[in-house]
Amino acid sequence: MGNRLSKIYTRTGDAGTTGLGDGTRVPKQSPRIEAIGAVDELNSHVGVLLAEPLDDELRALLTSTQHDLFDLGGELSIPGYTAIRDEHVTQLETALDHHNDDLAPLKEFILPGGSRAAALCHVARAVCRRAERRVVALSQAETVSPLCQRYLNRLSDLLFVLCRVCNRRAGVSDAYWRKDRTGGASG
Repeated sequence: MGNRLSKIYTRTGDAGTTGLGDGTRVPKQSPRIEAIGAVDELNSHVGVLLAEPLDDELRALLTSTQHDLFDLGGELSIPGYTAIRDEHVTQLETALDHHNDDLAPLKEFILPGGSRAAALCHVARAVCRRAERRVVALSQAETVSPLCQRYLNRLSDLLFVLCRVCNRRAGVSDAYWRKDRTGGASG
């Protein structure tokens, strides 16, 4: 890290622009800043999930994920810089396979919720999908490594599985969507 922030406010963004890691300034609503912001928001939601009582295995996995997300945000903030590699995606796939192997196959969709940790993980999953969409939008306007998109795609899958893992470890059943339910809204 080149320069550490010693002064938090700089006033340089007051005109609606923000600086990238390479020193260029872009509008705060640019696709690149939207993508960086969505990844930052995702990292914050993972941090909230980490505030829950979790076992050491999940805590280590999510902490490692936070570091990866910080690196991914750094990659997005410096056009042409690469931080996310194939190994990052492979690590997610390995964790995904490991945790999914212990779960019963799904026959129905599940609703977000269950234990508090699972509910927070569902929020992180939904924000991850949004971050992925922002990175896809950015990649249509500017060059972005396809590994960023693949990483977020695998992470959203992993977070879905971790929602189920959190529920199982808390002794809470997943809430299944019921197509045939009575009551509710009608149109």
